[in-house]
Amino acid sequence: MDIELVKGVGKVTLEYLKKLQIFTIDDLVEYYPYRYNIIKIVPMKEVRDGETCTIRGIIDTEPKTTYIKKLNKLSFRVVAENYLINVVIFNRAFLKNQLKVGRMINITGKYETKRNQFTASDINFEVINSSKIYPVYHLVSGLKNKIFTNIIREALTKNITLEDYIPSYLIDKYDFLDKYKAAQIIHNPDSLEHLKKAKVRTIYEEFFVFMFKMNYLKYKYTLDNVGIQRTVDRDEVDKYINNLPFKLTEDQLSTVQDIYHDLTSKERMNRLILGDVGSGKTCVASIGMYINHLAGYQSAMMAPTEILARQHYSSISKDFAKYGIKVGLLVGSLKKSEKNKVCEGLMNGEIDVLIGTHALISEGVEFNNLGLVITDEQHRFGVNQRSNLQNKGQMCDVLYLSATPIPRTYALTIYGDMDTSLIKTKPSGRKEIITKVVKMDKIRDVLSSMLNEIKNGHQVYVVAPLIEDEDGNSDLNDVIKLKEKFDMAFNNKVRTEILHGKMKNSDKDAVMEEYKNGNVKVLISTTVIEVGVDVKNSTMMVIFNAERFGLATLHQLRGRVGRNDLQSYCYLISDKDVPRLKVMEESNDGFYISEKDFELRGEGDLFGTKQSGDMVFKMGDIRRDYKILVQCKNDAKVFVEDNYVDNFNSYKQFKNLIKEIEFID
Repeated sequence: MDIELVKGVGKVTLEYLKKLQIFTIDDLVEYYPYRYNIIKIVPMKEVRDGETCTIRGIIDTEPKTTYIKKLNKLSFRVVAENYLINVVIFNRAFLKNQLKVGRMINITGKYETKRNQFTASDINFEVINSSKIYPVYHLVSGLKNKIFTNIIREALTKNITLEDYIPSYLIDKYDFLDKYKAAQIIHNPDSLEHLKKAKVRTIYEEFFVFMFKMNYLKYKYTLDNVGIQRTVDRDEVDKYINNLPFKLTEDQLSTVQDIYHDLTSKERMNRLILGDVGSGKTCVASIGMYINHLAGYQSAMMAPTEILARQHYSSISKDFAKYGIKVGLLVGSLKKSEKNKVCEGLMNGEIDVLIGTHALISEGVEFNNLGLVITDEQHRFGVNQRSNLQNKGQMCDVLYLSATPIPRTYALTIYGDMDTSLIKTKPSGRKEIITKVVKMDKIRDVLSSMLNEIKNGHQVYVVAPLIEDEDGNSDLNDVIKLKEKFDMAFNNKVRTEILHGKMKNSDKDAVMEEYKNGNVKVLISTTVIEVGVDVKNSTMMVIFNAERFGLATLHQLRGRVGRNDLQSYCYLISDKDVPRLKVMEESNDGFYISEKDFELRGEGDLFGTKQSGDMVFKMGDIRRDYKILVQCKNDAKVFVEDNYVDNFNSYKQFKNLIKEIEFID
């Protein structure tokens, strides 16, 4: 059925709906309320002075309109039970013609005993016996909640078919409502009890669809993909580890064991290393590449930015040089002749490890014997980009790295199509970063601390939310102005440079090289340095307008310092009272911070990822509804394993669902 055929949907309303991404009847029906208003009629004898409540009464006098400055006020009397009460409501002049003597109304507001007056915040004309539940939607300006509610209710009176993705045996098992009935209740609830049942059913279906995709991918991967079974002497791996200039943490050693097991088994590795900033994920990934090299295979590592790719190339090539392992670099800024040389070395097997950006998946990049694919900051690449790199070889093992720490229970669920290794402990000798929230009027104290670090031979990062405030109207700090201010504050005696995403790659590389060499003392940047940049001499991070950044970003930025045994500091500059900034003062533990982030804002886009199905649920909340999520995971696993072989012949709707999974043809 066409959405335009629904009563109340004209050309203007249709444009409003499009702004809400509502294009079909299904979109409309699945656009759920974000909260509900519950109106409960309170008897007059139970009304308390100053409390907000709703009473019902009959209009006794014609309303009068008076004006107080820019406010208009309607005044009238109502009879509520045996009480005659004065009622006033502000800025509702349009209600005057509806407020007829003798009409029954519901009044929500506060009662003032001394003046016998009800100051109303809302007046409702619907007949309510004792209580009524009203859905409230997120809407665009111009589209009223009442109109939108009526449109959905009208749509639900039509003969529409809603595709049900809960298998019938599970509907029976949990005694779920019919999907159509659940939708009717959600948009027009008759009781809190029925509303709860409808919401549970809807949340279950959302989670089941997500978990079906996860389990389908994992099961398909297990059955369809036999991996490379390598024979690698574990003693050789241990020798490599023992020759490292530092001792691995217990978590790193455990993760290395996971990787060794995967690479020497007959099943293809599909593993996520989830670690806090500075926990040593890259080191562990390098050991994986070394194991792969011992078996005679090439490795590829894809990073999200050229800065990070070059950094990995610099450190890994230096570590591998003593073992005769040849490392190549492939990034977009290379000259054509340089790219051709790398591709030639890759094809003939001269290059053992290739590190680069998404340039690795471009046409013409062919490997001789690719065995291991590593994607750093995996959530920054689309599913297709990651699989394109994997497809450069045959039966490649896959390792993903991510520095977005989330609680283990959520990781096991969200990344359900992967095996997961956690690295929580940081290398020994690292000190906790001292973090302070500072208001702008105390900026002199921060400048003094910066100068102190610079005098001690250390370097400082400064981060701003904008590159340049072109209009000059924003109260936000920008990179360009901050450089001018710091040059002035330091009398041009301290070398400062800027770094941002709009600069040419060659200019960015030149600035970073100067900073790494210690020639630049203060690097003023946007969040381009958020991921992976590793300059061990940096001991201070100063973030302006810190309230503009989420906890995950702040934690990533802070992770650019404290990468040595020196005491490091992070200053969050903000004049706003934002609770999440206090969380940064409390802890350096990314997993604790992620828990707090969940509490403060829900899952939202915390993961910044699309793992074969959107993590943005319309009604479900993975924290609040976690028990339902776990049950769906288990139910979906059984469902996939029981129906995979016969290709879901009894459940045709799931064939369409499979097509939505991006990297399945």
